[in-house]
Amino acid sequence: MMIKVQKLNKFYGSFRALSDVSFEVKTGEIMGFLGPNGAGKTTTMKILAGYMPPSSGTAWINDLNIEEQSLSVRQNVGYLPEANPLYTDFTVEETLRYISEVRQIDKDAVAQAIDKVVRQCGLAGVYYKPIEQLSKGFRQRVGLAQALIHEPSILILDEPTVGLDPKQIIEIRELIKNIGASRTVLLSTHILQEVHAICDKVTIISGGRIVASDTPEGLQQKSEEQVLGSLYVKMAGTIREVESALKTVKGVTSVTKKDQEKKNINGYTVQIEKGADIRNDIFRLAKEKDLQLFELTPEKASLEDVFLELTK
Repeated sequence: MMIKVQKLNKFYGSFRALSDVSFEVKTGEIMGFLGPNGAGKTTTMKILAGYMPPSSGTAWINDLNIEEQSLSVRQNVGYLPEANPLYTDFTVEETLRYISEVRQIDKDAVAQAIDKVVRQCGLAGVYYKPIEQLSKGFRQRVGLAQALIHEPSILILDEPTVGLDPKQIIEIRELIKNIGASRTVLLSTHILQEVHAICDKVTIISGGRIVASDTPEGLQQKSEEQVLGSLYVKMAGTIREVESALKTVKGVTSVTKKDQEKKNINGYTVQIEKGADIRNDIFRLAKEKDLQLFELTPEKASLEDVFLELTK
């Protein structure tokens, strides 16, 4: 197990930022650490990266204890904080040479190490430019390069796409996916598309507590137990007539028109109470009201539905 977190707690005075946080990340996994702002993502990542100690509990990085073997842990971790800490008057070259010294890379290996991360992160075209002249997207690439330069086995990335434009987001996501092919990655985000795009596993934190941990697909499969279900109903009749009829069915909480096949044949999303099965009731309704029913299928809850329910 590359990352093992066991009952981490963190207090700031009387405020409890983390409460018995536990999770695991396997070798080669990209895990999305998902939660709303202020949920405890950054605090957890700072503890794992060796920037601050926990109040209690512990964690292991590549079988190294974060408190007892802190220096060795830092040698195994590449960390990109949310506020990318770059000296803006340095060039990209100067930044990477400086980080090579900080990371105590052997002088004979520095040129090769820099060349590798420059190629990995697509920095050749801006190598001699000052950081202050780079776009946010290229600054994030430099941040990833400095996190990679010492060949860590684990990458910890805190909101790596925040503040980027759509094109830059796609580029950074692809870069992380490529990097993650040979490393374990812990990636914090509150962007659900990010999880779908690049993560093998997702752990959701809310109010300093872990509320779910599974694959994105696994969370969606479990969603029927966690969120209100819904049905897709395609039925003939006027919108008012069909909506009014469907709302009379016991267990229905809302009816919303979703799409239209042709005049007076529309599709509706019918939200139902947790655990309710109203399919027979809808068949019976269609027969009694003489409304032609074309389709009746369960709608799969999205990861967004699960996230919103778990982080209420």
